Amino acid sequence: MNARTPVDLQTSLKMDEDSNQSSNPSFDAVLSARLSRRGLLRGSVGTVGTAMLGGVALTACGGGDDAVITPVTPTETLLGFDAVAKSLADVVVVPPGYSTSVLYALGDPLTATTPAYKNDGTDTDFENRAGDHHDGMEWFGLDTAGKPSLTSTDRGLLAMNHEATTDETRSSFFLHADGGTTTLPRPASEVDKETAIHGISVVEVKSTSGKWATVPASAFNFRLTSLSENIQLTGPARGNSLMVTKYSNDGTKTRGTLNNCGTGKTPWGTFLTGEENWAGYFTRSATDDTTRGGATAKSVVALKRYGRNAGSGSRHGWESAGTADKYARWDISQGTGAATDDYRNEINTFGYIVEIDAYDKTKTARKRTALGRFAHESAAFGKPVVGQPLAVYMGDDSRGEYIYKFVSTKTWVAADANPTDRITTGDTYLDAGKLYAAKFNSDGTGNWIELSFTNTLIANFATYDFADQADVLVNARLAADAVGATKMDRPEWCSTNVANGEIYFTLTNNSNRAVNSATMPPDSANPRVYADIKNGTSTQNGNPNGHVLRVKEGTVGNAATGFSWDVYVFGAESSAAPGTVNLSSLTDDQDFSSPDGLVFSPATGIMWIQTDDGAYTDVSNCMMVAALPGTVGDGAKKTLTYAATAGTLTVDTYVGKAPGADNLKRFLVGPKACEITGLCETPDGKAMFINVQHPGETTAQADIADATKYTSQWPSNAGYGAGKRPRSATIVITKNDGGRIGS
Repeated sequence: MNARTPVDLQTSLKMDEDSNQSSNPSFDAVLSARLSRRGLLRGSVGTVGTAMLGGVALTACGGGDDAVITPVTPTETLLGFDAVAKSLADVVVVPPGYSTSVLYALGDPLTATTPAYKNDGTDTDFENRAGDHHDGMEWFGLDTAGKPSLTSTDRGLLAMNHEATTDETRSSFFLHADGGTTTLPRPASEVDKETAIHGISVVEVKSTSGKWATVPASAFNFRLTSLSENIQLTGPARGNSLMVTKYSNDGTKTRGTLNNCGTGKTPWGTFLTGEENWAGYFTRSATDDTTRGGATAKSVVALKRYGRNAGSGSRHGWESAGTADKYARWDISQGTGAATDDYRNEINTFGYIVEIDAYDKTKTARKRTALGRFAHESAAFGKPVVGQPLAVYMGDDSRGEYIYKFVSTKTWVAADANPTDRITTGDTYLDAGKLYAAKFNSDGTGNWIELSFTNTLIANFATYDFADQADVLVNARLAADAVGATKMDRPEWCSTNVANGEIYFTLTNNSNRAVNSATMPPDSANPRVYADIKNGTSTQNGNPNGHVLRVKEGTVGNAATGFSWDVYVFGAESSAAPGTVNLSSLTDDQDFSSPDGLVFSPATGIMWIQTDDGAYTDVSNCMMVAALPGTVGDGAKKTLTYAATAGTLTVDTYVGKAPGADNLKRFLVGPKACEITGLCETPDGKAMFINVQHPGETTAQADIADATKYTSQWPSNAGYGAGKRPRSATIVITKNDGGRIGS
C-alpha cells in the first residue's frame, strides 16, 4: 500500500497478502531452468519492432459493434509527440501541444444538494461524493436525449473504481480533521467515512465549448460502497454453504464491493470491476484455528491460502467501531453456533468480478462467481465472434499467483451487443462456463488447464478436499495450485490488442523471485533475478521492475486450450545491464518500472502502460508510456545464466523485438507519491481520462496539521478545489490542435 517502502509495498495492500506456499514449479522449472556446470552466460538483446495499425476493422471489446481504428492521416503520426522526461515535480507533465485539467476528485459532490468539498477533514455524506483512490475507469456514452450511445464524444458517464484510502496505521488520515485514530477501538464516525469512500462511482461528464466538467445534479450519478445492500451472488457458488452468513442465510447476496482495482467493459455494454486486496479488511481471533477444528480443517487451509491467518488484524479496525452489524461483519472469527449466526463466511463473498449497469442504478449489481475468487485486477474480453464462446482474461495480483481465463458456455449472439436488459444478458454469458489457469512452458508455448471438480488433480488434491465446483471457484487459488499453474510476478491488468487479438498482461514486480528459492526461482516467463539499487544505498532484489507478457491463442480462438507467448517488454532503468536486466534496450525516453495499468485505445490502437512503482521513484514519479507493439514471436529466444548453489541455473526466455524510439515513448509523469492508473477515451480518441491515485501518500500522519510537510499538495497546487490536502483525482487530457491523443 505504502510507496515509502520498497518495490512491492504499493497502493491497495498489494503486499498485505503473500500466501502461495505451494510446491508448484514457478513455470515448469524442470524444463525451463536447467542446472549445469557451465560458466555464467549473459543473454543478448533483440532488435526493433513495430505494428501497422492503420485502417484495421475490429470488433470492439468494450462495445459490441464494429469499431474501426481510424487510419493515420498524412498530417498525423502515432507517437509523434516529444517524449516527456522523467520528473520528481509535484505536477502532471505531458508533452508540448497537450493540455490537462482536473475533472473529478475525492469528495466532489454527486448531487445538487451535497455541499462543496472543504477538504479539511470535516466533510461528511461520502455516499453522495466521489470516493477515494480513483482506479480503473470506463466510458459510457450518452446522446443528447440521455440514451446510451457508442458514438457520443461530448457527453457520457465515467464508471470508476475507488480502490482504497491513504493510511499509515489504520486511519484514513487525510479524511479526518485531526488525522484520525490509530488505536482500537476506532470511532464509528471515522469508520463510517472510511467504509463509504470505498467501492465505485458513476458520474456524468460533459464537454461544453471544449471544457469538460462533471454534472453534479445528473440523475445518472450514483455510488456503490462497501456497505451497499443486496449485491447479488450469481453463478455456481450462489446459495452454496460457503456463502451463508448472518446477513444472507441462504447465501445468495452480500453487502457492497471492496478494494476495486482494474475494470472491464462487456460486449453488451456493462461495467466490470475487480475486487483485489479485500482479504486485509477482515480480522480473525488468535484462537480461530482451534475453533474451526485445527490447522488441517478445510476452512483454516482456505483462509491461510488467502492470507488470513489466525490472529490477523484488519487494515482499518472497522470491526471495532461498535456492536452494529455493519461493523461486526469485518470479524470473520467462527462462533459457537451456526454459520447464520456470525460472519465466518463473509470473506468468501468478496474477491470477484462484479458486473454493474452504469446506465441504470436501479439494476442490482452481480458478483460473478463463475470467474473465480482471487485478487482480481482487470477483466479483458477476447474478440467476440458470432457462434463462438466469449473469453475473459484475468490476473491475480499477489506475488507468485496465477493468470486465468474464463470461457462462456453460451456462444456470442450479435443481437446481444444492444440488448434490452444489459445486466440479465450478463447472466447468460458470465454465470456458466469454464475457468482455466495458465501454465507457461519453456519452449514459448502454454496451456490453459481447466479448474474443474472432475479434474483428478483437483478431486484428489491432498492439501484441500474440494466438495464441489462451487468450492473450486471460491477457492480458485487452491485449485490452481492443484493443477500446477505457473507462479507469476504479480499479474495485474490485462488488455486485448485491438489490431490482432493478442492479450497483454502486466507483471508488476516480485521481490520473492530468487535463484536459490525452493518455490520461486526464475523461469521462462519470469526470467529475471537481479539487484536494483535505489537512492544509492538500498538494494532491491528479485524482479524489482517487472515486465509485460503477451499471449497468442491457438487457432480455435477464445476456446483454445493452447497458446504461444513471449515478453513484449521488460521494465528497467536505461543504464541497467543490457544482457541481464535491460533486455529490451530501453532508453532514457522509454525506461519505466512496475507496469500496472494497461489499456489499448480502440481509436488509435496505441497501448498505454501505467506504473505503480516503488523501485524507480528516486529518479521519477510514476508515469504512463505509449507503445505500438508488434506480435508474439517477433523477437528471439534469450538465455540467462545464474550462479546457483548447485552449479549454474540457466533460463531460456522469449523476448519481443526491442521497441525502439518510434514505438515506445514516455507520455506522462504524475505528481509526487502517486500511482498513475485507469484510462478511457471518447470514441474518437480526442479526450482521454486518466486517474492520479493517492498523491502524497508518503506524508506522515503526524504532519496532518502542517501542509508544508505534505509530500504533495496536488491538485490544489494545480488550482483545483479547496484546502491543501492531496486528493486522488481524474484528469482529462486533450490535444491543443484538436487531434487524437498520442498522435
